[in-house]
Amino acid sequence: MKYKALKGVQDLIPPEIELWQHIEDVSKAVFKVYGYKELRVPIIESTDIFLRSIGETTDIVEKEMYTFPDKAGRSITLRPEGTAPVVRAFIEHNLFNLNPPQKFYYHGPMFRYERPQAGRFRQFYQIGVEAFGIDDPKLDAEIICMLRHTLEEMGLTGLEFELNSIGCSNCRPKYRESLKEFLSGRLVRLCPDCQRRFELNPLRIMDCKVTGCIELRQGAPRVIDFLCEDCRNHFDKLKDYLQLLNVSFAVNPDLVRGLDYYTKTTFEVTTTSLGAQKAVAAGGRYDRLVEEFGGPPTPAIGFAIGAERIASLLKDNYVYQSSGPVIFFATLGGEASATALKIADSLRTKGLYIEVGYDVMSLKSQMKRADRLGALYTVILGEDELKSGKAILRDMQTKKQSDIPIDAIEENFLNRIVA
Repeated sequence: MKYKALKGVQDLIPPEIELWQHIEDVSKAVFKVYGYKELRVPIIESTDIFLRSIGETTDIVEKEMYTFPDKAGRSITLRPEGTAPVVRAFIEHNLFNLNPPQKFYYHGPMFRYERPQAGRFRQFYQIGVEAFGIDDPKLDAEIICMLRHTLEEMGLTGLEFELNSIGCSNCRPKYRESLKEFLSGRLVRLCPDCQRRFELNPLRIMDCKVTGCIELRQGAPRVIDFLCEDCRNHFDKLKDYLQLLNVSFAVNPDLVRGLDYYTKTTFEVTTTSLGAQKAVAAGGRYDRLVEEFGGPPTPAIGFAIGAERIASLLKDNYVYQSSGPVIFFATLGGEASATALKIADSLRTKGLYIEVGYDVMSLKSQMKRADRLGALYTVILGEDELKSGKAILRDMQTKKQSDIPIDAIEENFLNRIVA
């Protein structure tokens, strides 16, 4: 075959697409009861918003972004994550003037150039939420509880919630200096990326996935031990609220997340069912990002769900719900075909799934197609039926046939369905 999809991307086709629709529909339904409204942002953005928000020393910016100049010479990037575009839209449309909290959700494709592997693609899909305007650990607990609710409604079980606090601009500088002091004697043995990050952002070293770096940072100081009183109180109250809501969690002092904009609360949902890529959702608080983007000081928190990983976990046990047409019209002759098409169109306006045969198909072929589609009933209509004024109604399950007046097919059939 001449044309194939690019490496690292995938086509989502029936019937597998039903699983994806299930994931999206469940998330929207849960988000709605928590008061979140959909917000859609472009796939392309100015590169600057990702450099500013994600951080120039992150793997995403250094290695993974799809960035290119447009015809006007502007640097454009295919969005690698959803928070920065949502923050940009939040400020651009003055949404901060709304009463807090302002709650939004989004879903759609993201793009990162990385090695394709199980559950990881270069075009991947995220479902995310962002809440602005409230610096209250109750909101943190609520959003984590909503995430649990969403994943459970999708059908996931056996998940683990990991939680940490990475402090704020008041307490993190002390941790940064302590971490640099610890790493200084190991600097030459760190990977080249971590050696570069040592001066720019040593916290990123704690998120490096290189085996040697993981071993070298064993025993490193933990950010949770450097929290200021405000961050400590926030974290303690968050844990209390989660216990109140019966959300089981484990504090992971090494959890720092891979993006620069996080402050205070960070969390991940993990599973042992996906191999090395064990995280299915993650998020945290980013109280400075709106202000750094030029907006007013605005606390915020959010999370993103990896749709591919959810689909991988659910696919073996998911029961596809595709149903066939309620009626298949099998016809012979132009007049019969036109009559059936008109009735089918009227029934479709009532919300019923109707299929029709086509003139190029024999009656036998039409009946086979009705069977393959899983039609509940087939209405057979030809010249003889037009003359008699009665069509043949075939129950595709019992194979029983009966006559039905052509001019009352819609009424009689709708009564049959209601009964």
